[in-house]
Amino acid sequence: MKNQGLAAVFSFIFSGLGQLYNGQLVKGLLIISLSVLSMLILIAGSILIGCWILGKIMFDKELILGLALFFAGLISVCIIGIYSIFDAYRNAQDK
Repeated sequence: MKNQGLAAVFSFIFSGLGQLYNGQLVKGLLIISLSVLSMLILIAGSILIGCWILGKIMFDKELILGLALFFAGLISVCIIGIYSIFDAYRNAQDK
């Protein structure tokens, strides 16, 4: 019997850990991969925005790209995180 609260806490710490705790190896690794990819997109957007703020990038196209990447990454991280927590909790309940 898996502890629901512990599974949810693991997924809160890092998306996918709760699935690994529940024994769902493939699902956990997929969620971890998607979460890491989303974080990299968020970081890339942050870097472009930071370069524009510091004056290293003079073109507005790079700022727009940076903002798009930042918000896409942020929204993806949030959606994946919330899904991971609820999924880990629900699947621990079933076991």
